[in-house]
Amino acid sequence: MKQILLKLTAGEKLTRRETQEILVGITEQKYSNEQISALLMALNVRGITTDELLGFRDGILQTGTPVDLSPYKVLDIVGTGGDGKNTFNISTCSCFVVAGAGYKVAKHGNYASTSVSGASNVIEEHGVKFTADRDRHIRNLEECGFTYLHAQLFAHAMKFVGPVRKILQVPTCFNLLGPLVNPSRPSYQMLGTANLEQLRLYHSICQELGIGYTIVTSLDGYDEISLTSDFKVASNQLDKICSPADYDLPKVNPAELYGGTTKQEAAKIFDSVLDGTSTEAQKNVVLINAAFAIKSINADKPTTECLAEARESLESRRALETFRKFVSLNS
Repeated sequence: MKQILLKLTAGEKLTRRETQEILVGITEQKYSNEQISALLMALNVRGITTDELLGFRDGILQTGTPVDLSPYKVLDIVGTGGDGKNTFNISTCSCFVVAGAGYKVAKHGNYASTSVSGASNVIEEHGVKFTADRDRHIRNLEECGFTYLHAQLFAHAMKFVGPVRKILQVPTCFNLLGPLVNPSRPSYQMLGTANLEQLRLYHSICQELGIGYTIVTSLDGYDEISLTSDFKVASNQLDKICSPADYDLPKVNPAELYGGTTKQEAAKIFDSVLDGTSTEAQKNVVLINAAFAIKSINADKPTTECLAEARESLESRRALETFRKFVSLNS
């Protein structure tokens, strides 16, 4: 670690292989908390590179529990989190809309750290029991097109850096890894970032990974398409600023996306979207995110057609049926 820290203080960059080996060394408890803290802060000050973040990703996947779902060419919809907006479970709702439209979705998520509406919070609130069993995940995909991968069952390395991250009390490069370490290594991803700098970083990473992807950020700081402002989209084929009006959708008031103060309230909002009793704003935000997720799979399909697919899935209640089937299989 001494040589690594000397390289960083000299302004040098680490290779993908070096950061992968560092991550493995952290899980083998080769380094003290003080050394790990110095490493993370040095990367914070300089800014992490694509190769460095990919190396940490490789190390987390190497030391974690894999779940091979490659025959299904699954999609994940996930945001970086940390935007401080306390929205309802937009990405998780969108996953069920996409699955209801006939695509295979393997959502990777965790409990929220700053709100009550993390993906694991709302799914667990419905009685779902998390599992790392591959056969059960395959059964889920076969029978309802959706499965859920609770991060704590797979990314074992995170527990070794948890104490240091808690002590530092500032975001580090590990806050950027959540969307990149889905243990199923999805073929497609819809990624939400909280700012343009993160979008550019993920854009570079997804190009390196060679997957089908769409990365979005709302220009007012949401890590998803919030419809509260214009939003940036970057993908295999797109790189543009969009507005709600481009898709004949009205602009949304931020208060309409509020996620609640209790797990029960968050779950109620989630349910209302799928059962058709939500506000129009809540519905539209889920639809536009689901549309761009579908476009991640069908890059040549016009976004308006993807939006129509998402609307049909939600309004026909196929998204709700998908969710109910998933809960029945996993409770």
